[in-house]
Amino acid sequence: MRIALFATCIVDAMYPETAKSTVRILERLGHEVIFPKAQACCGQMHMNSGYMPEALPVVENHIKAFDTDDYDVAVAPSGSCVASIKHQHPYLAQRLGKPELKDRATAVGARTYELTQLLMDVLGISNAAEQLGSYFPETITYHPSCHGMRSLGLGDRQLDLLKTVGGITVNELPEADQCCGFGGTFSIKNADVSSAMLEDKVKNICSTGASACSGGDASCLMHIGGGLSRTGAKPKTLHLADILASTMEETVSL
Repeated sequence: MRIALFATCIVDAMYPETAKSTVRILERLGHEVIFPKAQACCGQMHMNSGYMPEALPVVENHIKAFDTDDYDVAVAPSGSCVASIKHQHPYLAQRLGKPELKDRATAVGARTYELTQLLMDVLGISNAAEQLGSYFPETITYHPSCHGMRSLGLGDRQLDLLKTVGGITVNELPEADQCCGFGGTFSIKNADVSSAMLEDKVKNICSTGASACSGGDASCLMHIGGGLSRTGAKPKTLHLADILASTMEETVSL
């Protein structure tokens, strides 16, 4: 397949290795990965904060960048961004009275996948060790991000795939379904509440004895990682794409 990578803002700016890991995984399976150069932000934070007219040019830019026959499917290492593309983009276009844009947004969203959605539902990957060569000899725990779970309906895809990585031990995270407190601009506008939620998440992660907390959204992992580092806690954060890309020959280090 010819697959278009949507890197997302935070991955592109803060965790570029995660984007590279996504490419390595797909190329390992024999697929061609392209990078539409006009891509930028998906506009999720604008819309989540109620800035609908201001989000319009951002959404239009994304649709223009990915509304092309140059690829088969698009992928992003982010459940929240894919949820925004699939649900918020058509909603915004409809709300602002742009039916043609809504149709284009719906079409782009229909062939855009979160990484584990693409791997499991489209490419038939069910065992990371056997089919991807994934190897990560560490004890981890897993945080399911809110948008991926509730807006995108990822279910246990990410966790199930992580459990099949060679050498890995996955310890259950207490209260895993509770938000980490990031929520984009929520963490800025409601800093005290966000900090309290983060404190609970950090305590639960530390209670697992894991050396790393993984997940599918770099924004949540950035927030959690900040909380862990400020307390001097042992666990690090690592995107699931980096773990899936890790092999016995080139094992990612914490």
